[in-house]
Amino acid sequence: MRSGTGRRPGGCQRTMGLHCFLILSLFSYWAVGYKQGDNVTLYVNKVGPYHNPQETYHFYTLPVCRPEKVHHKSLSLGEVLDGDRMAESLYYIRFRENVEKKPLCKLTLSEKQVDELRKAIEELFYFEFVLEDIPIWGFVGYIEESGFLPHSHKVGLWTHLDFNIEYNSDSVIFANVSVKDVKPVPLEEGAGAVVGGVGVGGGGLTVTHTYSVRWFESTLPHARRAERLRDYSFFPKTLEIHWLSIINSLVLVVLLLGFVIIILMRVLKNDFARYNVEEEGGCDDLDQGDNGWKIIHTDVFRFPPYKSLLCAVLGVGAQFLTLATGIIFMALLGMFNVHRHGSINSTAIVLYALTSCVSGYVSCSFYTQINGQRWVWNIILTSSLFSAPLFLTWSVVNSIHWWSGSTQALPATTVLLILGAWVLVGFPLTVIGGIVGKNRAGSFQAPCRTRKIARQIPTQPWYKHTVVHMAIGGFLPFSAISVELYYIFATVWGREYYTLYGILLCVFAILLSVGACISVALTYFLLSGEDYRWWWRSVLSTGSTGLFIFVYSVFYYRNRSSMSGLVQSTEFFGYSLLTAMVFSLMLGSVSFWASLAFIRYIYRSLKMD
Repeated sequence: MRSGTGRRPGGCQRTMGLHCFLILSLFSYWAVGYKQGDNVTLYVNKVGPYHNPQETYHFYTLPVCRPEKVHHKSLSLGEVLDGDRMAESLYYIRFRENVEKKPLCKLTLSEKQVDELRKAIEELFYFEFVLEDIPIWGFVGYIEESGFLPHSHKVGLWTHLDFNIEYNSDSVIFANVSVKDVKPVPLEEGAGAVVGGVGVGGGGLTVTHTYSVRWFESTLPHARRAERLRDYSFFPKTLEIHWLSIINSLVLVVLLLGFVIIILMRVLKNDFARYNVEEEGGCDDLDQGDNGWKIIHTDVFRFPPYKSLLCAVLGVGAQFLTLATGIIFMALLGMFNVHRHGSINSTAIVLYALTSCVSGYVSCSFYTQINGQRWVWNIILTSSLFSAPLFLTWSVVNSIHWWSGSTQALPATTVLLILGAWVLVGFPLTVIGGIVGKNRAGSFQAPCRTRKIARQIPTQPWYKHTVVHMAIGGFLPFSAISVELYYIFATVWGREYYTLYGILLCVFAILLSVGACISVALTYFLLSGEDYRWWWRSVLSTGSTGLFIFVYSVFYYRNRSSMSGLVQSTEFFGYSLLTAMVFSLMLGSVSFWASLAFIRYIYRSLKMD
């Protein structure tokens, strides 16, 4: 099946044009006022298997009624990324004028076309139309399985659609399509018979498509019409306000905070009382007979290996932390209306490009503080740490979509636009941020001096090994968001509209708090064993949450969804792997800074006392 060709957005050749296009793609939305009798354009969009939301094809790839010359709607960047390919249809709808069983077209289908329709119906293909930015969904046909002996398998094509449109004053509020009192046209295997008054012969089938339009007045204002779409139930509703999971997460956070603040601080108080017996002793004159975190004071700030990679991880993690916070707050401000197709996609691309300066600044600044010399290489590594895996994953997924003819395959102009956004905006901002960070970076603030000869690390028990810390540090943050994660997956990999952004902000704050607390606790246990290799350990301990998220994605695919096929599976696992990487980078950065602040606090207190 090949996707229909369409009018594609042109590429921008200058930076100013690129900025204008991205901004207009993000904010282009306004209400249209109609007078009675005005034409209301209905766009056909895409079709695809019901259980594979990301496997979509152009509506006109099916043998259906279509104009002689197909005119496509100009789409925004987010709509193209969402797989939309809207084109004008033959449906003629006038504002507030009812129509009853108006002929649309008469088609004579070949045997191959009938088989194509049968296959689509058997795979539960549904279509999506768009009327005034309102998606309209319906199934292409009807399938019935009954009996065991004898087995009955009936396939029928819907040739009549009833459009029900709600309006308020001069605007369209809601629209849907129904086939309540319509009989489907049977698509039997073979030919040479008359089926339901529809001519079948010579290996072909003649069908007449009709439609009706009914207008209903609504009291809902245009500004609140998103509520009507949110309450519509063509797809099963699974998202509800889940206070129990929020309360469970809050209890977990309180317990963790209590553990860190009360228990850990009491232990530290005892440590300070024991270590600071001799007030005149400086940080370098402590009794070498003691053990614990005090004895490694001359090694705890010893810089780690792979400094450039560590700083790149911290920089990109800070960038995603900024990006996620920005998207959530923009959602709380109501910028992501359900009628704005692909608005979150557009926002994510724009913010990713603009926040590149954050990654460059954080990475190069800290790299300079820890005596890094190859700052140019550090900037290149920072800019490609996530963009390179993203490009490779997208190349594989897009190639498979292109091979299957799916509308999810991006047009060449859109690919050039996104690459232009990275080359002209993202990468230069990373370089600028890196240069600013390098020039403004001071010296590394370490309360204790570091000796040239490293201290030998004693043998550690099994429960202090890296794998154990990663299991503990990854599982607890994951358990805090596991319930909310299901709703996010149902939104991204399903057809739900996520609107509980206030709850999402609470869960996001809970996730960061749990990650920071766990990192501090695990770092203290590590130092207590006289192991000063906390730099990478703090990143990996909580950053392993991404591994749990990917494992959950496998569970969701097998047990919570009905997705199947090469196209859908490749996209799901490819982008789930990238999602896990984003969480690892973000939480790894948060846990590192929390551990660094904690270590500076305890050794500064030790030195001052």
